[in-house]
Amino acid sequence: METNKNPEDLKTNAEPPVRKNFIREIVDDDLKTNKFEGRVHTRFPPEPNGYLHIGHAKSICLNFGLARDYKGFCNLRFDDTNPSKEEQEYVDSIEHDVRWLGFDWENRLYYASDYFDQLHEYAVQLIKKGKAYVCDLNADQVREHRGTLTEPGKDSPYRNRSVEENLDLFERMRKGEFPDGSRTLRAKIDMASPNLNMRDSVMYRVLRSTHHRTGDTWCIYPMYDWAHGQSDSIERITHSICTLEFEDHRPLYDWFVEQLGIYHPQQIEFARLNITYTVMSKRKLLQLVEEKRVKGWDDPRMPTISGLRRRGFTPESIRLFADRIGISKSESTVDVALLEDCLRDDLNKRSRRVMAVLHPIKLVIENYPDGVVEELDAVNNPEDATMGSRKVPFSKVLYIEQDDFREDPPKKYFRLSPGVEVRLRYAYIIKCVGVVKDEKTGEIVELRCTYDAETRSGSPQSARKVKGTIHWVSASHALDAEVRLYDRLFKVENPGGDDWRDHINPSALEVLKQCKVEPSLSNTTLQDRYQFERLGYFCVDDDSSGGSLVFNRTVTLRDTWARIEKA
Repeated sequence: METNKNPEDLKTNAEPPVRKNFIREIVDDDLKTNKFEGRVHTRFPPEPNGYLHIGHAKSICLNFGLARDYKGFCNLRFDDTNPSKEEQEYVDSIEHDVRWLGFDWENRLYYASDYFDQLHEYAVQLIKKGKAYVCDLNADQVREHRGTLTEPGKDSPYRNRSVEENLDLFERMRKGEFPDGSRTLRAKIDMASPNLNMRDSVMYRVLRSTHHRTGDTWCIYPMYDWAHGQSDSIERITHSICTLEFEDHRPLYDWFVEQLGIYHPQQIEFARLNITYTVMSKRKLLQLVEEKRVKGWDDPRMPTISGLRRRGFTPESIRLFADRIGISKSESTVDVALLEDCLRDDLNKRSRRVMAVLHPIKLVIENYPDGVVEELDAVNNPEDATMGSRKVPFSKVLYIEQDDFREDPPKKYFRLSPGVEVRLRYAYIIKCVGVVKDEKTGEIVELRCTYDAETRSGSPQSARKVKGTIHWVSASHALDAEVRLYDRLFKVENPGGDDWRDHINPSALEVLKQCKVEPSLSNTTLQDRYQFERLGYFCVDDDSSGGSLVFNRTVTLRDTWARIEKA
């Protein structure tokens, strides 16, 4: 029996959105012809067997975006038909991710398990029509009988059981009289069909596994292909949007709803997202977690939404990425640099600039007064004047980056070296006049400099120009911090094949323990995002607590991989 889960789901008469793709063109045509009484009702149907990744984000933006732009509705529905792989943890994470991306299903949260009774009733209807039968072949035998792309399948020896026998056996399957995997309910369609999905698809299997919602009520569970289309029908979805791998399944879904005589949604397929330097298979991501090659689903190296969030991505940057890549029916691979560029575009506008030194070396200004501390003005974000400025303490002893000094500099090295002047950001011009080395190792441990007191940044006398400007922090005011430098998880563009794990990038994480950051960062909160001047964008990691500061590098200031490849 059909039910409309949303009685408020009325004609929208929506203005068509400006941005077009082939799916929106289909929706526009359907609204013109009043195909669904002017309704636009989509759904996002994840399986709760893992955490969502960036590919799911594309689908979330598409489905919820269509509902938003056409003033329709979008359901969040969990296709929870395989309890052996599903967990409440995954349900909770998916809900969190969808909300974090900026979308709301309001009161339209559903589960395929909500419809288990209805799906069972539909299956009984097909048995009574002679369109489904109980099969005693095991999984291997079913595959053997299925045939190939060039050879037709063979009928199951149990295909012609009577309606009465099938009803009896199916009821006994439900009551748990048969071992797991010993019997299935199959649709009776066409074993010679050129579409393998139409060769008597399995609808139910015997499976004793506790379901995270229904407990042990059921010992038979519907297959995804059986539950999917009927769930769309029950919810009266208008446009059932799937990725291209489900295109060959569409005739099966159509056959089911036509045989049952129920409401018929329209399925539309689009190309899934593939990105360079990563894997988009939930199975492979689960392997990375289970084999402890990463530190969980939210490891900042992972392409999961939770991993991207922990790394410092913003929902706005991911929505911008989804908008820029668009929707197509052609399979392609997107360069991860585009995702990183979308992130930079967003963070550049919203991130406060601060100074941090990741590989510190001490710098002493010999002619600066002892005990004096100046408070210098520093701009928080030149892209947004409303963010104002802050005070940065300046003193005789500073830290600068080790890479900002060379005792024997190469050509076109415009940073600090013996006898060379540079400007300290927001401060003065300094000159290196000496170095202090470790007597045993010969390693430089301290730089000795002088400053020009007339060149304070912003003063009338500061117009004197030098070629280099470097950042710094005051040694007596600096905060200690741990900084984790994350990079791409794989070292090759397309880490496929059986040996895909061999392509994991061993340099995808570098942990720096002795970093120094300016004191304005003493009041950070988790997930605060900053631009460390000249170094990249960083966010406060979840491990920060009790006064300890841990930062994740979200992204560099530019595509360093592109520069490496050109070198």
